[in-house]
Amino acid sequence: MIRIATEADVPQLLAIYAPYILNTTYTFEYDVPTEEEFLQRFRGLTVRFPWLVWEEDGEVLGYAYASAPFERAAYRWCAEPSIYLLPEAQGKGIGTSLCLALEKILFRLGYQRIYALITAENEVSVVFHRKLGYALRGELPDAGIKFGRRIGVVWMDKASNSVDIPISFPVEWRDAVQDGQTFSDILDILSLF
Repeated sequence: MIRIATEADVPQLLAIYAPYILNTTYTFEYDVPTEEEFLQRFRGLTVRFPWLVWEEDGEVLGYAYASAPFERAAYRWCAEPSIYLLPEAQGKGIGTSLCLALEKILFRLGYQRIYALITAENEVSVVFHRKLGYALRGELPDAGIKFGRRIGVVWMDKASNSVDIPISFPVEWRDAVQDGQTFSDILDILSLF
């Protein structure tokens, strides 16, 4: 049910994301991107990071991807996951499966720490991440303004099990796909769910 997202999925991915922009404070984005803008975002992110979808009977019910939370070189071992589900997919373990698969892939690629930056009003997400082993690291009060309200951000993180300091940057997603063994390992991870 979990697979790697493709450009053909972009319309369904955007359809899942748009209501979060229009109706919630879970994203600080104000305007729904056009399909072309979202496609460019997809292409840009998937150069370095995986983007996964949960599909049933040809319909994408949710997705998870990672991005860079910071841009300086020393942060290259950090990633930030994002997960969005259709309302009818919530509460069925789909988000958990997507998140765990994404984490396993990110740690396999060499990422050392995963940061979850969650709007404080999204209490369900804070509880979700806590159950998956994320630790609360801080709160940023009034970090954003949306719908005429000041909204805080909760900062959580989860570390890999690695104790060694890495000597090379994490493998970029597209490079991993080209490496047959790594790609086989990733497919094995995905087949666990």
